[in-house]
Parts: sequence; structure tokens; C-alpha cells
Amino acid sequence: MPPPLFLLCFMLCISHTHQIIIDYTLSFNLASNPSQSITLYMDTGSDLVWFPCTPFQCILCEGKFNATTPLNVTRSHRVSCQSPACSAAHSSMSSHDLCAIARCPLDSIETSDCSSATCPPFYYAYGDGSFIARLYRDSLSMSSLFLKNFTFGCAHTALAEPTGVAGFGRGLLSLPAQLATLSPNLGNRFSYCLVSHSFDQQRVRKPSPLILGRYDDSAEGSEFVYTSMLRNPKHPYFYCVGLAGISVGKRTIPAPEMLRRVNRRGDGGVVVDSGTTFTMLPASLYNSVVSEFDRRVGRVQKRASKVEEKTGLGPCYFLEGLVEVPTVTWHFVGNDSYVVLPRGNYFYEFLDGGDGVRRKVGCLMLMNGGDDSELSGGPGATLGNYQQQGFEVVYDLENQRVGFAKRQCASLWDSLNRHKS
Repeated sequence: MPPPLFLLCFMLCISHTHQIIIDYTLSFNLASNPSQSITLYMDTGSDLVWFPCTPFQCILCEGKFNATTPLNVTRSHRVSCQSPACSAAHSSMSSHDLCAIARCPLDSIETSDCSSATCPPFYYAYGDGSFIARLYRDSLSMSSLFLKNFTFGCAHTALAEPTGVAGFGRGLLSLPAQLATLSPNLGNRFSYCLVSHSFDQQRVRKPSPLILGRYDDSAEGSEFVYTSMLRNPKHPYFYCVGLAGISVGKRTIPAPEMLRRVNRRGDGGVVVDSGTTFTMLPASLYNSVVSEFDRRVGRVQKRASKVEEKTGLGPCYFLEGLVEVPTVTWHFVGNDSYVVLPRGNYFYEFLDGGDGVRRKVGCLMLMNGGDDSELSGGPGATLGNYQQQGFEVVYDLENQRVGFAKRQCASLWDSLNRHKS
């Protein structure tokens, strides 16, 4: 009997507010409110599933894309202060403390009889926003998948976060962890294959497959290149890996020591994050990569300085004639594992008409994540979803590793659907 496989689709969403932000969304329903679909950002960099609930106030959300309408959860069940889920939402605070905050009487706390006292509200923050929420339980349905007693956060107030998130990180409240209670084979391994980005809003967007469980990938082409997950004691929900270096053409630039491992304080490593758009590198590595890239491209193509100022990207070039761009390769720690990025994953080409004349421009799509000395208390770099496009990225929780395989993602979706039917 083959292991369980469940296939979902999630869609590309592009926001053009003050900067280009690319997210992928997935949708589901709650049994208590089956007529309203809930659409959330899929994020491997967080460990909670949450969405806005009525009444909902979002501060500093003007102009931000909103994927879902706030939900009425009056028919859902509140989570008890005694629940392990409540403790997880409150950064492992003890259930006794939480029940005291919830005003459960002392004699009931001592006898663990606070099931009627609800979990207090909790605060949750991202790098660019935050919210306050309460925990609820309900039955969740995604396509033909049905999950009872699913725990989620219900937010009535948020800062710069108008749309909820489906957290796929490592944690008790994440979607994979809760799926594991239904079937370990579904929750212990998942992968996604991100369709290629296009900043053209009129372009028809094809679904990206989100694969829960295992499937026979022998017919899909290239095999996975694996690298081990690194444990982060301060941020245990992150999928961290070690980076040995980045090659630009034939020259390999060693990564700083902080990217090769995670220390006891939780510093270092690279987070593989579906919820961040562009790859962020520490300044020392970023500057070395840019310098080598510019040395090869800049001697042939003219720098587009005004485009750099306007877009925040760089280096950018006006492209004339046949343009040769050096390959960029990521070298991971262990097993001599490396991934060669397709040109479109790191060099974006478009037409710019800023000076009244439309000219072809190309920009390097990597970002400076800040000075190395300031990157303490967390990961040293982030591998964003722009650089993951066109790869199937697998999170093998059972074997504690992340894998990458080059794929035609739209074709993979069609192929897996044929196998299901």
C-alpha cells in the first residue's frame, strides 16, 4: 500500500505597494462556517495558523493586499488555559500561570480543573507586523482533507497584517504538526513547487502544487539535493540549513562562518522561508557576490543607476545585444550538496521607460540583509521564495533535512493530478 499523499494548490499573489512583495496563498474552510473560504499566506518561517476575525481592526494596513474577509467564529470552541496549545502560543508558559491569568480559582488550578477557563489572548510578531489573538478549535476542511479539533489563532487587532498566515514551521500549532495527528506520513513530509514569478498583473497565474506526504518522483526528472536541518535553540520553528558558499561563474565565494552553523544562542544559519520574497545575505557575502557579478557583467553592460534608485534593486544594467550572465550556485554544508539557480531566479529582465525611451534592463535579485555584526540573536541569512521558484522544495521532518529538485511546477501539478484520478 503506497504511503498517504495529499495534493493542494496554492496561488501566487503579488503586491505593488511601496515594494514588490510576492506571497503564495492557500485556502480552506471551517465546519462552523462552511460557506466562507479562508485564504492565508503559506509561510514556512512561522509556526501558527491565524486569520482575522470580526470585528477586526488593522493598523497601518492602507493599500495592503487583503486576501480574506474577517470571519465570524462564534460557533467555534475556545481553547482551555490547560491545553498544551495554549502554553505553546504563550512561549511555553506553564498552564498554572495561564489559568491564573484566566482567573481560574486556585483550588481548580491545583486540581487541574480549569477546562472552562479559556486561554488568554497572546501576542505574535513577524519582522514587519504583529497581532493579538485568541486560540480556537474547529474542524478544518481543505479539498477532500478533513481535520477535527484544528487549533488556530483568531485576531481582532493587527499591525500591518491584514491577511492571516498558514504557518508551516516547526511547532506544535503549525499546520504540518497538526496534520501529523491525523496521519504522521502527511505531517512528517511536505513539499511545494513554486511556479515562476511574473510581475505582469494581467498574466494568468497557474497553481503551485503543495504536496503533503510522499509520492513516486522517479518520473519527474532530477533527484533531490539534500542538506541537513540545523536546530535553532532560540527560534525552534525555523527550517535552518548551513551555507558553505556561493559561486558566481567559476569563482566560489566562501560564506562567513556564521552561515555554516547555528550556535547555542541561536545565531547563524540560513532560513529556508516561503514567506519572504527575496534572499537576504549578510553584507560581507552580499558585497562579495555583487562585486564579482559586476566585474563580469559591468565590463560589457552599462549600469542603470537611475533604475537602481527607483526600484531599490541592484546592480542593474542596460542590456544590449547578446547578454551573458554568470551562473549563481548555492553550496550547502555536507554531502557536497549544491544547487545551480536558473538565470531567472537571480537576474530579472524587464523593459524600463523612465527616461521616455523603453530600454531592456536586468537587475540582480539578491538583497543586503545588513552588517554581519548586527545579525545576532537570529538567522544570518534567508533563502526567499523568488530564488526557490522552479524547484520542488521538500521538508523531510522525519530525516531532518531539506531537499531541492529542479521541476516544471505547472507540469508537476498536472502530473500529480493525473496520478490521483
